[in-house]
Amino acid sequence: MVTKLSESTEIAVPLKNIIGMFVAVAVGTGAYFSVMESINSINHRLNMMLVDLEQNSEFRIRWPRGELGSLPADARQDLLIDALNAQVSRLEKRLEKVDDLQVKVKLVEQKLESLNTTK
Repeated sequence: MVTKLSESTEIAVPLKNIIGMFVAVAVGTGAYFSVMESINSINHRLNMMLVDLEQNSEFRIRWPRGELGSLPADARQDLLIDALNAQVSRLEKRLEKVDDLQVKVKLVEQKLESLNTTK
């Protein structure tokens, strides 16, 4: 039995099969969008991680060079170091003066000894 197909050809399909096809299409569509949402979410997280990685690499390189500023504790330590350097230079000047005075005292002592021995 050969049937010709045309616009007026009728096909009898049970209602449960039509409902099954709609359910299959709905499940397939839901699965597709669920997979696409998962892929987009993973892609977004990957992009965010790449941005963080680039920023971390930049920070890791530029922070030790001092190009990104410093911590308040570092600034305080720098001030303390400067103050200590100023104190050390003042003490060095005083030590030079003390050395000069010691030399002068020795000269005076030697002159006193020479005067005492000549009497």
